[in-house]
Amino acid sequence: MSRPDVTPTIHGDGVYLRNPLPTDFLQWATLRQQSRAFLTPWEPTWGVDDLTRTSFRRRLRRYQREIREDQAYPFFIFRQQDDVLVGGCTLSGVQRGVQQSCSLGYWAGEIHAGRGHVTAAVRALIPFVFEELKLHRLQAACLPENERSRAVLRKCGFTEEGIARGYLRINGAWRDHVVYAILSDDPRR
Repeated sequence: MSRPDVTPTIHGDGVYLRNPLPTDFLQWATLRQQSRAFLTPWEPTWGVDDLTRTSFRRRLRRYQREIREDQAYPFFIFRQQDDVLVGGCTLSGVQRGVQQSCSLGYWAGEIHAGRGHVTAAVRALIPFVFEELKLHRLQAACLPENERSRAVLRKCGFTEEGIARGYLRINGAWRDHVVYAILSDDPRR
């Protein structure tokens, strides 16, 4: 399925989500750099040029292609009151056919973590996944010790499904993850 290479802005409780734009570079790079030590234990290894403008432009081109090809949907999360970038969410690995699913990943800058922005963003994305993308299953995975992330998923109505061994390579090492999912016909919170 081919789509336009942008998605509509999604509004949630005190936040809005939209596709990353070239003008977001400085705010994004600053937030990621300031949060590097905070984010490193939970993310794949950062490339040496990860926070450069050139790398950001490549990232945006990849995002546009993935949206157009119905493979992934990246969003930045902004605080509604002042348009400050607080983090990001990505819907990736879109599967059509018999599976009808995608995976959710998210992050928040350290100064914005624990303030409910990611929870509000995830809640806002759920209808997009089920009503706009017409998928049946949204799944997410987090490290077992990441209680903050696990709480976000539980608050948003995800059900814990078990442990996936060596599921993702985080900070250079294959790590087990707790898998969560919500289905299109599950009750919404």
